[in-house]
Amino acid sequence: QEGASMKQDEMKASAASAALAYIEPRLGRESIIGIGTGSTANYFIDALAEIKHKFDATVASSEASADRLRNHGLTVLELNAASEVAVYVDGADEVDPNRALIKGGGGALTREKIVAASADEFVCIVDESKMVPVLGSFPLPVEVAPFARPVGRGP
Repeated sequence: QEGASMKQDEMKASAASAALAYIEPRLGRESIIGIGTGSTANYFIDALAEIKHKFDATVASSEASADRLRNHGLTVLELNAASEVAVYVDGADEVDPNRALIKGGGGALTREKIVAASADEFVCIVDESKMVPVLGSFPLPVEVAPFARPVGRGP
């Protein structure tokens, strides 16, 4: 079990490095990068810290990611303060052969969708362990947004 876990960690780190290599040439000094949530996103954050001088700031889809970014000395903006998000980078829980995804198993589904929708490009980083023939073995997340409770109530 421990060897399999180490192998998966290596695959996640490799996928994160590939994502960084893909986005790095597209970054400019004014670029803002959206960052997802989860173990694969954490590997990406760690790699991103090495090129923090090549872009302006980040937007995080969770407090956990924001904390990790700040711990690496990266600037984290609230989405409303970001002029434009050049790219959003995140992992997925499952990916089928048609590239349909299940995301949000870590509990940040709503924030992930909002940041992803705000970005010019979405880069999804997954390793081979996330590839499945048919979606559905991973539990589908449901998020309840307490602030939206009054929506839809009658008079």
